[in-house]
Amino acid sequence: MAGRVEPVPARDAATVVILRPGTGGPEVYLLRRKATMAFAAGAYVFPGGSVDPRDTDQAVAWAGPSPAEWGALFHAGEQVARGLVCAAVRETFEESGVLLAGPGPDSVVADTTGDDWEADRLALIDRSLAFADFLARRGLVLRSDLLKPWAHWITPEIEQRRFDTRFFVAVLPEGQRTRDVGGEADQVVWQRPSRALELAHQGEIFLMPPTYATLGELSAHADVAGVLAAPREIVTIMPRAVEIEGEMRLVTT
Repeated sequence: MAGRVEPVPARDAATVVILRPGTGGPEVYLLRRKATMAFAAGAYVFPGGSVDPRDTDQAVAWAGPSPAEWGALFHAGEQVARGLVCAAVRETFEESGVLLAGPGPDSVVADTTGDDWEADRLALIDRSLAFADFLARRGLVLRSDLLKPWAHWITPEIEQRRFDTRFFVAVLPEGQRTRDVGGEADQVVWQRPSRALELAHQGEIFLMPPTYATLGELSAHADVAGVLAAPREIVTIMPRAVEIEGEMRLVTT
């Protein structure tokens, strides 16, 4: 804050809010990050992660809005936008088993629970398999039209691990189901946004500011259709540390 240390560059990343209809309104899929993780340990988060350099591969089979269109929405170059969308779909599959892809532009994979799918998921995680090769081998195309842009958050400059993260929203495809996939998470849960906020207020769970804010926005909608129909203007938010009455706090204004 005194200007004596240069901020760490923020890495491009993507996060996906997976939605499904629930009895009391839409539910979201949350993972609790392991306590041993270097970033956001113990926090409940949406699936997501950093862009892999191979996510910008031109060979990725694609259906839906183009990288250029996504770039216009997120105020990013075409190559960066391509990487963000590919990372969104790849990380969602890695961390939940949900795959936003199908044999064609109007179809989606119905089931990803077999042993062969699990082997591919693990290969994607350890980076021995590129996402483009994974899709090509299975004859699949990425369905960018199944994603909705939602927000853009950048980790505060005071942090040593920083991410330039675009948030997406997607509906759980019919026939697919999430599963406990392990890895960086030690617990997963489907939860109504309002209930997740209640648990955070009660100290039962820990939420990072972007997750908290996103859940607050989602809780205003009575159903999944309302979320998908909501107009969104993507504004970049980077919280900053300020001293208020002798305490350091993060603010977004």
